[in-house]
Amino acid sequence: MKRFVKGAILLMIAAFIGECLEFIINIVLAKELGEEGLGLYMSILPTIVFFVVIASLELPVSISKFIAEKESIFHYSMLTHTIRFASLCTLVFMALALAVLPLLSILDHYHPMVKVLLIILIPIVSFSSVARGYFMGAQKMTKIAFANLIRRVVQLLFLVVMFGLFKFDLQTSILIGLSAVIVCEMIVLAYLILAFVGQMKGMKKEPRAEISSKKVRKSLLEVSLPTTGLRIFHAATFAIKPFLIKEALIRAGVLDSMAVIQYGKLAGVAFTIGFFPAFIAHSLLIVLIPTVSEAYSKGDRYQLHNLLRKVLMFTMVYGIPVVAIFYLFSSQLTTLFFEDSPAAGYLQLLIPYFLSHYFIIPMQAYLIGLGLVKDAFIHSVITTILSFLMMFFLGSMPQLQMDGIILGMNMSGVLLMMLHYATICKKLEIGWLLRSR
Repeated sequence: MKRFVKGAILLMIAAFIGECLEFIINIVLAKELGEEGLGLYMSILPTIVFFVVIASLELPVSISKFIAEKESIFHYSMLTHTIRFASLCTLVFMALALAVLPLLSILDHYHPMVKVLLIILIPIVSFSSVARGYFMGAQKMTKIAFANLIRRVVQLLFLVVMFGLFKFDLQTSILIGLSAVIVCEMIVLAYLILAFVGQMKGMKKEPRAEISSKKVRKSLLEVSLPTTGLRIFHAATFAIKPFLIKEALIRAGVLDSMAVIQYGKLAGVAFTIGFFPAFIAHSLLIVLIPTVSEAYSKGDRYQLHNLLRKVLMFTMVYGIPVVAIFYLFSSQLTTLFFEDSPAAGYLQLLIPYFLSHYFIIPMQAYLIGLGLVKDAFIHSVITTILSFLMMFFLGSMPQLQMDGIILGMNMSGVLLMMLHYATICKKLEIGWLLRSR
């Protein structure tokens, strides 16, 4: 438990600094790109997220789980096979990207070099995923924390230097914003690979046992495939969401350009503020996956019950005051981006969505650790379908517009949280009040 707490605190501190930097990054982008440019930038981000999910094949999660559950003598052999597997996947994904990217009409409004950036991103994410997965599973959280911090520092410095020294047209400015993402990922990869190579050299000198490549692939894919399916579904729906929202707003009588601006303020302002505290939940997720996996493999139900209580209580302790601050000071927070912004109202309406999100993330870590990734996927499919139907139906109403969109999002967040919680309680054989049955 001490190792869990120490790792979680370390990640939270680094993540807090990183989120502060990301907050500044989004302010820089908002000032530089303007309302319409920010809308276009936020509209392409889901596509980048989709490529990241595909390229990573959720190896950080599956490797982390494998490392936590298996003895250290198997780690070197397992990682060697995993590197070969990741290399093969990288070649396949790059070939697919070269074939598919020219067909994506959503990229027609962006600089042609955006497609090149997406292809470059694939090998970067694939190989950094292997190193990240090992450090997560071995609970060497200092490496993960430092890598996360490097990412935001480099991204901010790149944007400040480029936008400070040069003036660009809107299309090129968006390209510069996206290039910052690639540059910071390259620096993070360099750091993780150097640290990872050092660990591999150390493991090579210690007692080792061989494990077949077939068994490694099977162990990885048992977790990676359903988890990747879940992430692909999330990424795909995230990529579709901007266009669904804009179409619903247009049907409600909003002009096309105004729909882009409204989505930019929803995603670039309200989401930036509302998801800011989620760095705590993501830090918990990174530490929880190997911890829950190890406890479950040993059949330690007491630790699983105790950890769940503490995680949910901790989430409640920070989550409720945070959303209260969002509600009370929404105007002051959103004017950091744009003056007289309707994003203040969006932020207030999204309170249930953000609060449920803070609970959902650590619950997903529990589901992964307990081997219930398929359940998490089913929950996401159900809630997303219902959410999209409600968002489109309510958002198309002239009297509701963006308010209707947000109501649909709130419903999906609360429902997903309840489904995750019910499944965890059933698996651990405890009641909704966290008491043993």
